[in-house]
Amino acid sequence: MTAFYLPLGNDTFRSTEHTVGPWGPDSQHLGPPSALLVRALLALGRPTLSRVTFEVLGPVPIADLTVSTSVDRPGRSVELLSASLSFEGRAVLTARAWHIVGSDTTAVAGGTGGALAPPSSAVPMEIPEFWGGGYLAAVEWLSVSGGIFTPGDAQVWARPRVAVVEGSVATPLERLFAVVDSASGVSSRVDIRKWFAINTDLTVHLHRQPVGEWVGMDARTTIGPDGSGLASSTVHDVEGPVGSSAQALFVRER
Repeated sequence: MTAFYLPLGNDTFRSTEHTVGPWGPDSQHLGPPSALLVRALLALGRPTLSRVTFEVLGPVPIADLTVSTSVDRPGRSVELLSASLSFEGRAVLTARAWHIVGSDTTAVAGGTGGALAPPSSAVPMEIPEFWGGGYLAAVEWLSVSGGIFTPGDAQVWARPRVAVVEGSVATPLERLFAVVDSASGVSSRVDIRKWFAINTDLTVHLHRQPVGEWVGMDARTTIGPDGSGLASSTVHDVEGPVGSSAQALFVRER
């Protein structure tokens, strides 16, 4: 299979082995379901998104999942959209997104900061043997500095090797959301064999829409003394920064 999901009709999608995450064989990495909900939001006819917030309501199972969408606040300039992913009638992941109608602001554009070193200058990221399949193998990973299981800040590039939905070509936005949840993983400060460091949410703000296949993350994780953490990143495409991401972390020793 060459996709994270197989379409079954009636807004239902079958999860494939490419969605399997690091916490167990029966639950997904958050990247693929995030991309699936963004795909559904784009299908509402809004081609750009300026902010998307996901709330993780429980583990996303490797199963048949149903997507629903709505326009919560229609408007001529800005609109609030929502999407939900459900398993057997229960929501496991929700998304709310702002769509801002585009206009030409080239004359005042600026303040984006420096570009990440390009993918051509990066090297393949080392993948640990104990987690070498599932989602991790479905994405191509390159390291500028740091990476998964190298504790601390990281600068990495990633691009999915498979489609989001079989028979459909992923947009740059879908590709971005298929990997941006990994900011907390590539910049992790703990060994996931000994610690849980699971995000309860994901918020991505975009100041421009991404282009191309590659998604870059200049990522960092901070862990406090009371079981909470924060993972954040500046998100890039090959032309430079496109926005930022943030994730609240639940941190516990196994």
